[in-house]
Amino acid sequence: MERVSAFDEPLKKLLGGATAKVMAEHLDLHTVGDLLHHYPRRYEERGQLTALADLPLDEHVTVVAQVADARIMVFNNGRGKRLEVTLTDGSGRLQLVFFGHGVHKPHKELVPGRRAMFAGKVSVFNRKMQLAHPTYQLLDAADADEATEAVDAFAGRLLPIYPACKQLDSWRIAKAVDAVLPSARDAVDPLPGSLREGRGFTPLPEALLKVHRPQTRADIADARERLKWDEAFVLQVALARRRYADTQLPAVARKSVPGGLLDAFDAKLPFTLTEGQQKVTGEIFGDLATEHPMHRLLQGEVGSGKTMVALRAMLTVVDAGGQAAMLAPTEVLAQQHHRSITEMMGELAEGGMLGGSDQGTKVVLLTGSMGVPARRQALLDLVTGEAGIVIGTHALIEDKVQFHDLGLVVVDEQHRFGVEQRDALRSKGKQPPHLLVMTATPIPRTVAMTVFGDLETSVLDQLPAGRSPIATHVVPAKDKPHFLSRAWERVREEVENGHQAYVVCPRIGDDADEAAKKKKGRKAKEKAAEDDGEKRPPLAVLEITEELRGGALAGLRIEVLHGRMHPDDKDDVMRRFAADQADVLVATTVIEVGVNVPNATAMVIMDADRFGVSQLHQLRGRVGRGSAPGLCLLVSEAHEASPARARLAAVAATLDGFELSRIDLEQRREGDVLGQAQSGVRSSLRMLTVIDDEEVIAAAREEAVAVVAADPELEHLPDLRIVLDALLDKEREEYLDKG
Repeated sequence: MERVSAFDEPLKKLLGGATAKVMAEHLDLHTVGDLLHHYPRRYEERGQLTALADLPLDEHVTVVAQVADARIMVFNNGRGKRLEVTLTDGSGRLQLVFFGHGVHKPHKELVPGRRAMFAGKVSVFNRKMQLAHPTYQLLDAADADEATEAVDAFAGRLLPIYPACKQLDSWRIAKAVDAVLPSARDAVDPLPGSLREGRGFTPLPEALLKVHRPQTRADIADARERLKWDEAFVLQVALARRRYADTQLPAVARKSVPGGLLDAFDAKLPFTLTEGQQKVTGEIFGDLATEHPMHRLLQGEVGSGKTMVALRAMLTVVDAGGQAAMLAPTEVLAQQHHRSITEMMGELAEGGMLGGSDQGTKVVLLTGSMGVPARRQALLDLVTGEAGIVIGTHALIEDKVQFHDLGLVVVDEQHRFGVEQRDALRSKGKQPPHLLVMTATPIPRTVAMTVFGDLETSVLDQLPAGRSPIATHVVPAKDKPHFLSRAWERVREEVENGHQAYVVCPRIGDDADEAAKKKKGRKAKEKAAEDDGEKRPPLAVLEITEELRGGALAGLRIEVLHGRMHPDDKDDVMRRFAADQADVLVATTVIEVGVNVPNATAMVIMDADRFGVSQLHQLRGRVGRGSAPGLCLLVSEAHEASPARARLAAVAATLDGFELSRIDLEQRREGDVLGQAQSGVRSSLRMLTVIDDEEVIAAAREEAVAVVAADPELEHLPDLRIVLDALLDKEREEYLDKG
């Protein structure tokens, strides 16, 4: 184990306390290994040293010269400062400029007579050659050899630019890396020898050397390829081991029984399943019939019929003598699933009740806000096995809830549901139950392989017949205010045609405590806004409702829905809206998931640029669920050329959620995708980008599966184990679980 020690060495031993403290606090770098895995973001090419007389325009150059003159110029009535420095090297003169806060340090250091090396891009200003904000290194070393060495080291080389922070610039990080670089030869190599040789990879110590101090562009490509593979492979081995461990757990096989509840249900269906639904059902039924727990992720667009697929899986389990539980992220959703499932099943959901079918079972609802008697009855039905299906929120996981024989857990919207809950539910079965996770957020294949890598994946990408198209338009409220007036007219027209509409806002709006908080924070806020030119706060449900009631939508029945309302009131509003007792629902994103009102045809999203691409797509899926076409209007004050408007244009241009999730990922990069709660692996992915490296991830997954199948405990791969243990410290374990 000696070999790991150099990598585990704390940085303060080598770099001194002050630098180590900044690295720990601002860059989360604590050990030699951390710093060696802090890779350059890009590389500047240092031109050969250039004489001032021969400077080429628009190129990155490096010059050694002497400061002839330095002066601070003041402009903008004294508010702005500019430092102008004139250099000379005997062959010509060159001007340097530094602006704003960047003038203090060079003003102190670049005094006339000082020799230094400067690097930057040559431009022309007022017919004079200049370098704006060049990087520089002072060369007034006592020892002439040392100065020559510095020049050689600096010029004609690829200079790594590191992810830095205000307290520590890239230049100083590079120096710190130099101090720890000799430890690279102690790197523990996670790749099995056969894999390394088979793919012709550079040895790890050499890859680390090449990534930090490349001689050529080819060095960088070599190193990157190798280091990406390390990350992808170690992560995929961790996931493959988790999948392998799951296959070792025992579970009760739940095979479909002919002539049971499922057949009776299918016989009542007024439509046939889509090809996609049949294919996915086949995969799920295959898993349920095995004696280890299913772990499957079911992705499908809003309205692709995931609930139908899940319900048929639940009925199969009930036929096989087990019980099924469906977990929803909110009470509104749990109640809605309960309503739609009991409606779909009809008398089959009333087993043991008067007028219920003999073949039926009981479908019960269990949420936190239920009254005591109803709750007591639901708990009793579960423990006796009277209820074959239970639908609820996380209240289902509480200790008090006991099942007769839990066979299947269906989780709706996985990204709102952590591993602790998954494990708590698992422990409710005599043996671990089968698990089906559903999400309406389309996930690109690479993210599915990385973030949900411990689940097998099924995709429903066909919409059932009868779903209507949704037209989406961007409404530029600032440039063209009359477009917004027209948007409200369109809402009125939809209502006059017997339909309903949603208006979505990013914020709820003031209440007493928010007002108090605001007052306190307003002074600071105003100050910050002056400094930042900050934009106005996002539009709020309560404010917009008031405006619409008194203006553009006066006379229509307008209801409000947001997360601070009591669950009963929320459900009440949703029920009234679903029963067409309201024309317009002004809401926050609480309606994003699972709300189903086929008569709602229009949606206006205020401040649409404040939402992510996938979230807009998700919200839009709430309209056009019936036979009438849907209309979604994205209202934005963002400038036409801004990235925010480009995002909205992308949403307006396609209804393909997978395409949009790819765009979303490209724009946010994977930091957000892997999520804050999942910081473990996020911090271990330094070279790999989930969106660009699909081939690497897919190939690494294949290799990882083979390695784990041959040696689940990695007994013959001690180096891989060491690296894996370092990756899977506590926090990272949790990340993988949360998936």
